[in-house]
Amino acid sequence: MKTILLSMLVLGVLGGLFGALLAFASKIFHVEVDPKQAAVREVLAGANCGGCGYPGCDGYAAAVAKGEAPCNKCVAGGAAVAEKVSEIMGVSADAADKMVAFVPCSGCEGVAEKRFNYTGPIDCQAAMLFGGKSNKLCTFACIGLGNCERACQFDAMHVINGIARVDRSKCVGCGACVDTCPKNIVKLIPESLRIHPACSSHDKGGVVMKVCTAGCIGCMKCQRECPAGAIVVKDALAEVDPEKCIGCGKCAEVCPRHIITDFTA
Repeated sequence: MKTILLSMLVLGVLGGLFGALLAFASKIFHVEVDPKQAAVREVLAGANCGGCGYPGCDGYAAAVAKGEAPCNKCVAGGAAVAEKVSEIMGVSADAADKMVAFVPCSGCEGVAEKRFNYTGPIDCQAAMLFGGKSNKLCTFACIGLGNCERACQFDAMHVINGIARVDRSKCVGCGACVDTCPKNIVKLIPESLRIHPACSSHDKGGVVMKVCTAGCIGCMKCQRECPAGAIVVKDALAEVDPEKCIGCGKCAEVCPRHIITDFTA
């Protein structure tokens, strides 16, 4: 009995001693947090997605409080959070155009020709081990094994009929899908951009026609039809300048391959 009581006494003394040491250490090493930083952190979306370009919400809040980051970089929170952060920092709310992911590829099942039927791990990177070209003849095509879908924390990316597609209503523009794509074809585009070619191939038209029935062949009809000079063919692929595009949709109407996506149609 005495042994038990002695053990409890020793443990109690040690516990008190360690507690006192920890309390002392916390005071010695305490770092004051800027009240604005705490306030900014409180209103952020809390997704820790990294879409702002900083290491999580804490890192972004610290940068904003120091004046090193703009108030509109919380992609998950959008304009509403930008306005709250701006109010805390005492500056004008000027939310930038939200960015959303887009997969410029139309090579779904039955459209893009295959080199072979892939039966390995459900992983795009694994499929690239076969000569670095995956299972489709088009070297620019979406592999469609879902690495981007698994990387997305917001259920905004899904593989449909062999091609990754984006739900723009859920996408926050964090860029996780962009980073995980081994083909490097997933991109972030302004949400306000209405028109965008759904192809990534820089091969000449004749080559494209042999490997995909829906790839851009660089015919330049879209370029000639655009009244704003917003779409041009560069390196055999049509590209849209978001600063010039007026969203008229004429390029989509004349495209013989029907691969220019009109997000409002």
